[in-house]
Amino acid sequence: MRLVAWNCNMALHRKLAALRRLEPDIAVVSECAAPARLALLGALAGCSSAPVWVGDNPHKGLAVLAFNGYAVRLAAPFQPTLRHIAPVHVSGPAEFNLLAVWAQNASDGGIRKHRLGPLRRALTKYARFLGERPAIVAGDLNNNVIWHRPGWRINHGTTVAILERHGLVSAYHALRGEAQGAETVPTLYWRDRTRDGPTYHIDYIFLPQPWLARVRAFSIGTFDDWCGRGLSDHVPVVVELDI
Repeated sequence: MRLVAWNCNMALHRKLAALRRLEPDIAVVSECAAPARLALLGALAGCSSAPVWVGDNPHKGLAVLAFNGYAVRLAAPFQPTLRHIAPVHVSGPAEFNLLAVWAQNASDGGIRKHRLGPLRRALTKYARFLGERPAIVAGDLNNNVIWHRPGWRINHGTTVAILERHGLVSAYHALRGEAQGAETVPTLYWRDRTRDGPTYHIDYIFLPQPWLARVRAFSIGTFDDWCGRGLSDHVPVVVELDI
């Protein structure tokens, strides 16, 4: 099973060929248009089930797309106040729960200090969902421990620790042996979209610890293939599992 997490920076209908070249079975796509719009633009060709999509802007939400005999459906209960986090049941050749994430973390310092981010709130709201069968958390988390401040409730390290208590670990960090905040490969080429401009690692796939032994391949997209070609300021995170 190949899982892709990618912030497409909108206009997925113009970028679908690039996504399909990754041969995903499941794709978590942030900043994605609603299914009705994608269908009108022919961007759902090849999907093996109706996509899951959440958001309030039809041009820019969070989608989970299924291919190759997989199917996805929004799990109940869904928390609409967490508008860009989707609990998804995945069925097909492999079955698991997926918490898809496009975290809309407020940038105001006071808010970041005093409020939990949406993913932190989701980990409480969807604790049962994460524990009822093997689960994956994947997407654009918009956070990294490099932005930690003492006492801030939104600190990424706390989120990582909670995920670890659920038995979930970051595939990138576990497989590459790098610490949180010490990533050598970015997933976001921010603002200027240049190779040497501001770069950050903010897109993740968290897997059940026992599944690390089943990883057949793991990769991060390159600047040249994705940002250099004008596809997005983010590159995809891809994991292939033997499950």
